[in-house]
Amino acid sequence: MQDYQKGFTYFICMVSAMGGLLFGYDWVVIGGAKPFYELYFGISGSPLLQGVAMTTALVGCLVGAMVAGVLADRYGRKPLLTTAAVLFTVSAVGTGLFNDFTLFNIARFVGGVGIGVASALSPMYIAEVSPTEIRGRMVSLNQMTIVLGILAAQVVNMLLARDTSVAESQAWNIAWGWRWMFWAETLPAAVFLLLSFWIPESPVFLRTRGAGVGHTSGRDSPSLLSPKYRKVLLLGLFIAVFQQWCGTNVIFNYAQEIFVGAGFDVDGMFINIVITGIANVLFTFVALYTIERWGRRTLMLIGAGGLGIIYATLGYCYYQGMTGVLMVALVVAAISVYAMTLGPVTWTLLAEIFPNRIRGVAMAICTFALWVGCCTLTFSFPSMNAALGSSGTFWIYAAICTFAFLFLFRNCPETKGKSLEELEKELVGENED
Repeated sequence: MQDYQKGFTYFICMVSAMGGLLFGYDWVVIGGAKPFYELYFGISGSPLLQGVAMTTALVGCLVGAMVAGVLADRYGRKPLLTTAAVLFTVSAVGTGLFNDFTLFNIARFVGGVGIGVASALSPMYIAEVSPTEIRGRMVSLNQMTIVLGILAAQVVNMLLARDTSVAESQAWNIAWGWRWMFWAETLPAAVFLLLSFWIPESPVFLRTRGAGVGHTSGRDSPSLLSPKYRKVLLLGLFIAVFQQWCGTNVIFNYAQEIFVGAGFDVDGMFINIVITGIANVLFTFVALYTIERWGRRTLMLIGAGGLGIIYATLGYCYYQGMTGVLMVALVVAAISVYAMTLGPVTWTLLAEIFPNRIRGVAMAICTFALWVGCCTLTFSFPSMNAALGSSGTFWIYAAICTFAFLFLFRNCPETKGKSLEELEKELVGENED
């Protein structure tokens, strides 16, 4: 019976983590499609429209994250995961199907809403159904599926993109290549949709609902802003925003600019993107091994400090005009440090630090803040890169990481080996269940 329960726990966690897989794929696939759909829609000479295409899904993320917590606390975690699967499926079909730029962006927005819902619900659901002793590893599975989705998008993009130096191949890229990059998401989205009907509702949601703990009454609605929750909410907001503003995700969203700036052509760019994707997956496996041994706090400090050093070095190399393998090595090092620290540990901490009473809403607020950070990071990078150069941009990211290291050293708690109820009592001062 115990083995059956353990196997079933792994199964439902993996199904929920498929939201992370689609999150990663949908988020990164646009980077490889970017050179081709821009030519198809005739926006290659319009930085404004290029920015619109890159940020439409991120705006959808904000909407999805904003509504996810309230709806999950009212209707449960399971229906929202199913809804996210529907949104991913619709977006995957529509983005590749539409010939109109406005409809293309609407489809990207729909997928973004799915990302926002899945990014808030998947780690929270996994934390609520997992035993204490493996909770960190189980929540990190969500990050593993995210990076596998990222790698899948990178590999699909590389395989579908034909030789850009051959006119006939480039014509195929512009007419069909970018469409198939988006359509490839349809299969895993449909699998996620079917499997989402097999998972049970979160026991924490059922318990809190049974105890009459909700977020729709006037008595409960202001509780999130009460003084006893303020410190833990601010910590969650800082962790969420820092995961984006540490700067690593611009490497995925603006891989073309970063690798071309480091001396590579477009074809070489695709190869280097896959290299970073492989490093991302391998070092997320390292996180699965270390998160229950080293702890969340230690890994967050390693991530902030390590990235600060790497970005300072990367900025110096750009300043000196260096190109080639060294630049790729530094980028891979940054991805590797992020993958074993800030990537998975952020989601684990956010799923752990909030009391049961406010977890859904607090998780949604922090996920919303994370996507605001992602939007501002994505939107600001081209302007920062143009004004300050790659060197100045990465030096700013290094300074942000240094500040975050000092903040986390002072404020980040250790949560490994503690039940959600123990953490609630420790971080808030009382147990409300």
